[in-house]
Amino acid sequence: MAEYQEKTLDLAPEALTKKDILIMWLRFYFANEIPHSFDRYIAPSLLWAMIPVLKKLYKDKDELAAAYQRHLLFFNTQISWGGGIITGLMASLEQERASQVYKKEEITITDDLIYNTKAGLMGALAGIGDSIDSGTIQYIFIAIAIPWAEQGLAIGALFPFIAFSLYQALIGLFFANQGFRLGRQASDLLTSSTMQNTINVLSILGLFMMGILAGNYVKVTSSLQFTISGKEFIIQDILDSVIPGLLPILVVFGVYGYFVKKGMNVTKALLGLTLILAVLGAVGIL
Repeated sequence: MAEYQEKTLDLAPEALTKKDILIMWLRFYFANEIPHSFDRYIAPSLLWAMIPVLKKLYKDKDELAAAYQRHLLFFNTQISWGGGIITGLMASLEQERASQVYKKEEITITDDLIYNTKAGLMGALAGIGDSIDSGTIQYIFIAIAIPWAEQGLAIGALFPFIAFSLYQALIGLFFANQGFRLGRQASDLLTSSTMQNTINVLSILGLFMMGILAGNYVKVTSSLQFTISGKEFIIQDILDSVIPGLLPILVVFGVYGYFVKKGMNVTKALLGLTLILAVLGAVGIL
């Protein structure tokens, strides 16, 4: 009887701590795109992140193997907002499921519930993360660094990458902890109308930032000028009197339109833009 009780205790799930959540998040952060595949996308990254957590929760090998299989199904989301909240949420759900398994209670945290939670959140949270991080925050860091880059300082090139990486690591850790603490309530918070309004505000801020960057750092002017009846017409002066910065913003819109129609092929866009501007410069239009 004593031996049976000892074996039963050995199968008891261990309590997860903040250190476990930190390790889980850091593993996901650094392995995010490394095991990327077409059939699973970044599911192996999620599983790699959760392995230490799952080992603490499931002492039975069959249950542990089943947990591994649960998190190898297709998964893809944005790294900090999506990855942070979902890793924390998955740890919370798995902890609850492990407790039910150990106590031989009815399993309410089913495989379908776990996967459907991921599937329902990964797209919505990716949209939030892309809008805020890629659409706003990174441009703020770039705008801060551009004056340093113009002065030839190395920090101008390094600052956006370092600052953005640290920002994503810290905010992702915050969301992982919140996801674990709040459980399924966290998903309701992040998909609420308040969050959607916040996203709209930040999207507008991102548009302002793009306009500021284009107006100050995209330098496109016209050298075209001609004389009619003794009066000289300078095209750039005329454009500045009508809409200052018209040519730079047209270039930005042109590149954006190319990306919308042809996809984010940056190399082709740069080569095409260089060729077009070179031709227009050669014929004296720019």
